This record gives sequence, C-alpha cells and structure tokens, in this order.
Amino acid sequence: MTPVCVDERPTGVAPEICEYLDWDSRFFNIRIGRVGGNRLDPERMRRILESSQKQSLDCLYFLADGDAPTLRLAEQHGFQLVDIRVTLTTRMVGSCCPTPGASIREAVPDDIPLLREIAAASYTASRFYQDRHFSCNLCDELYRVWIEKSCKGYADAVLVAEHASRAVGYVSCHLNANGTGQIGLVGVDPAARKLGLGRTLLAHVLCWFQQRGVHEVAVVTQGSNIAAQRLYQRSGFLPKSVQLWYHFWPREQRDEGDAC
Repeated sequence: MTPVCVDERPTGVAPEICEYLDWDSRFFNIRIGRVGGNRLDPERMRRILESSQKQSLDCLYFLADGDAPTLRLAEQHGFQLVDIRVTLTTRMVGSCCPTPGASIREAVPDDIPLLREIAAASYTASRFYQDRHFSCNLCDELYRVWIEKSCKGYADAVLVAEHASRAVGYVSCHLNANGTGQIGLVGVDPAARKLGLGRTLLAHVLCWFQQRGVHEVAVVTQGSNIAAQRLYQRSGFLPKSVQLWYHFWPREQRDEGDAC
C-alpha cells in the first residue's frame, strides 16, 4: 500500500538507505526522509548521516526494532524517541455477526466535513504531536486531510457510525496485496464516546473484510494509548509487534557541533 498522506509503510519494507518523502515534505514545508529498514549498525549509521546531509534533509523518520544496539546507536546520534508503535492482529474464524446498535454504513461525500473535525481531535497521542517541531495546527490538518483522502479513494472503504442522524465515528479499511487487511484510521466524536461505537465499528469492519475473503487483519496504535489497545483486544486482536518511532533533525545536530 503506497501512502498518500504520511509515510506509514508496513514494517519490514526497506527502501534505499535514506528515502526522500515528497508528500510529507510538501505538507510540512520542510525536507523529510525516512531511514530504510528497522535496524542500525555503525556502517549503516554512517551512510544514513551522509545521505541525509547530501539530500539536505531537515527531518528523518526511523522505525526501530527493539534490539539494544540499534537503540543505542539511534540515541547516541541524536535520534529522538517520539512514539511506541504497537501492531495488533486478528485471525477471523467462523462467520461475523455485527453487534446491534448504531447504524453503520459506508461514507458519502456529505460526511467529509464532520469526519474531518472528528479526525482533528482524535490523534493527539500520535508521534507528530509528540514532536515539538510540528505545530499542533498542522498536525490537526494532517489528520483532516488523511480522512478526507481516505474517503476519496486512498482507503478501499470508510465505514461511518451514525447516532441521532449524525455521523459520529468512522473506520477506514485497506486491502493489502498479500490478501490481508489493514485498519487505517479509527475515530469517534468526543461527544459520542462511551456509547460503544468503537467496538460496533470494529465488528462491522471485520465483517467487511471477511466478506472480501480476508482472514487476517492488522491495526496499529500508540503504546501510550491504552484505551485503544483495550478496545482492539476486546475485539479479538492480539499484540504482534512493538517498535519505536524516532525522529532525527540533522540540522540541529550540525548546529550543535558548530557551536562546540
């Protein structure tokens, strides 16, 4: 799945040593890249630093596996820990039976303004909000754009929960080339929380995947988002992996070096 919004490629995908990210760079108006792979050694680190300088990058994303040498190298060279990425998966056995309650349907264009505002209030635990270099206003807009693009074709479907004749929640669905499914964004209007909408949406989205021949579905959340992890686990998901998101700001490191 090629991201339209921010770079969230599946774990294990290793592009070039330091890949320039065009969409992210244009959105944040700085030059952003991503480190290829999930582990470091001294030689790879040397090449990463050299590549980032040649490309005049302002920020590098790095998704690290949890092995100690990689984490030590990242921190020794000024990479900043900004998030813990938890991946959960479920394998569906038998037929799905959606829970009764809220009306669940596919999104329509008229839903987009409401969904944009739900998205702007739903992801403050994400890595962009945790990094002081990104403004909160831009982070809000990032998720507004993300759900709008999802409704316009980035996702294979967006399911919407209605309550009192109003869209109050959503979940986006992606069909992967390997036959698995990926849940993208999940959001519920803060005013409609504690109504069980999250669990109802998940029950319907798992049925949506099963109807398309998908028997394994993954979802990603933050390590600090205990409420989301509990929701997914109650819906049959189990943790599969834990990784660490780092951001690196090369210019700051060079400026510090010049100051010395």
